[in-house]
Amino acid sequence: LREAVLRLNPGTAVRLYPGSPRLVADRLRPGDALTVFELNPREADALATALGSVQGVAMRRADGFDGAVEVLPTRGGVLVLIDPPFERGDDYARSAETLRWILAQRPDATVLIWLPLKDLETFDSFLRRVEGPETLLVAEARLRPLRDPMRMNGCALVIASPPDGTQADLEKVCRWTVGVLGEGGEARVWTTVC
Repeated sequence: LREAVLRLNPGTAVRLYPGSPRLVADRLRPGDALTVFELNPREADALATALGSVQGVAMRRADGFDGAVEVLPTRGGVLVLIDPPFERGDDYARSAETLRWILAQRPDATVLIWLPLKDLETFDSFLRRVEGPETLLVAEARLRPLRDPMRMNGCALVIASPPDGTQADLEKVCRWTVGVLGEGGEARVWTTVC
């Protein structure tokens, strides 16, 4: 991540940050394919411009929850990143439903879901919706105590079928993030069976 940020920002000032689609696109290997979904027309245009020259990338102006169902491969390795804007009230529920559907079709799929942390009940409610035998890796970067649900208090990454070594890497990232950006928060990385 640090190297990707430095590549976009030669010199000492950091003005640009590569979003998750760019980070994934830059890591594609020959033969890999990436399908990116974006509903917001302005964001879709920006993504199309940013990713247009990357080999193996398809950009769709569509709902990613529905799109994941349409494009999920039946064989080969699968990585699904769910990174909704969480502007709609049902984004948490749809994220959980999509995760369950993907794992029912492809139990070997690695699925990552970005979640904002505002309050503990909303986050716990999401985890309760993800029912099944899967072990999930949960990484939380709580920048401040989860007391004010009207504030973005941090973020979490929930991963089904994480690659080996992911937990140790996430512990470092979360500790660094909370240490540099936090205001009395904490870093937590743990596993749960949902």
